[in-house]
Amino acid sequence: MKNLIYLLSTFLILFVAACQPKADKSQTENTAIEGIKHVEWAKNAVIYEVNIRQYSEAGNFQAFTDDLPRLKELGVDILWLMPIYPIGQLNKKGDIGSPYSISDYMAVNADYGTFDDFKNLVNRAHELEMKVILDWVANHTSWDNPLFEQHPEWYTLDSVGNPAPPAGTDWDDVIDLNYDNKEMRNYMTGAMAFWIDSADIDGFRCDVANMVPTEFWDSTRTVLDAIKPVFMLAEAEEPELQANAFDMTYGWEFHHIMNQIVKGEKTLADVEDYVKRNNERFKLDDYRMYFTTNHDENTWNGTVFERLGDAAIQLHVLSYALPGMPLIYNGQEAGMNKRLSFFGKDAIDWENGKVDLNNFYSKLNLLKHRNIALANGAEGGDINFISSGQNEKVLNILRTKNDNEVLFLINFTEEKLSYNLTDSPINGEFRELFSNNLDSLNAETLFELEPWAYKVYYK
Repeated sequence: MKNLIYLLSTFLILFVAACQPKADKSQTENTAIEGIKHVEWAKNAVIYEVNIRQYSEAGNFQAFTDDLPRLKELGVDILWLMPIYPIGQLNKKGDIGSPYSISDYMAVNADYGTFDDFKNLVNRAHELEMKVILDWVANHTSWDNPLFEQHPEWYTLDSVGNPAPPAGTDWDDVIDLNYDNKEMRNYMTGAMAFWIDSADIDGFRCDVANMVPTEFWDSTRTVLDAIKPVFMLAEAEEPELQANAFDMTYGWEFHHIMNQIVKGEKTLADVEDYVKRNNERFKLDDYRMYFTTNHDENTWNGTVFERLGDAAIQLHVLSYALPGMPLIYNGQEAGMNKRLSFFGKDAIDWENGKVDLNNFYSKLNLLKHRNIALANGAEGGDINFISSGQNEKVLNILRTKNDNEVLFLINFTEEKLSYNLTDSPINGEFRELFSNNLDSLNAETLFELEPWAYKVYYK
């Protein structure tokens, strides 16, 4: 009955959206040059990924809600919650199963609490001026999702009429949806609209978005924005997804470059090359998300300290220097050096991390909020790579916007470095973010960096 109700409601939503007059840009809270009109609150935002199951020993909505003031103090703006829906039990993996194997798109996992508990989480986040986006899995469902019995034609079937996992994957705990079916598309759009209408969420992070037709995302974005302006993140890196559907895409290529630099397979020069290629592929106002880890990387490829070693923290400083939005994965601020289980209960150890990074993130996030040179997309400043006599060992990055400047110096070696930036345009009084020292900088200034050290100057 619930599915029928929301299928009918979807047609109503689509009708209302089609009948609405185009909004006058001067009367909306969104700003952009072209294409997607970003919500105002995203322009200098930091995003934080949350695994409710592993966030605490309790592993529920209430325990996470209780911790929201701490995250506000940390400087978090957008809370991306990994899937919170009931998990399929047929063909599940591990003791509990993958949160990406969904048996009901319009319910919450009872292990996490009630629907009212979730709405209380969203309301509390909003009171603290944070936003909540939900992880959405549009490409596949669990084997025991009732949709298969009700609408087998909504699924990709083999030659004998059986469902199957997405082609080319080993995801044998899920079955592939058929996006050639218009009714299924309408249902999916209605299910997404349900969460905005019923729980007042602020958008979605869309799993394997490039495995779903772009035109579905384009039309769905129109429907969702008719309810309230939303923020959309695609787990993908195709520029066409940001034409009409998504505000932000993953910086997967750059993530791999960081890993390769540590392995010695690439050099620091590849960072500048990447930025140039990224600027050619994407529009100025296309948000990109940069990260040193996330739920996939942590579980399958190792913790940041396993993969990146001594450069783990320096590379996260770099993620704030690039034009884009930095991601913090839950537990990173505690220096988590533990791979979290994907298919079972495995809580974050908040007390025994490798290094306490709360102050580190708080300072970077505050600078991100206050200095427009670090804003996202077209709102942010130009990026310049400044050469020195230590190019193969250190990155010197200057971001500028009007009178706002931020200078990043990052040493990627075990050596103590001393150098100046003779070709640099910097001149004037700058404050160093972590020491709070006020220094007069110019092209003749001698910078000294301890092994694996970093400095961030701003004015």
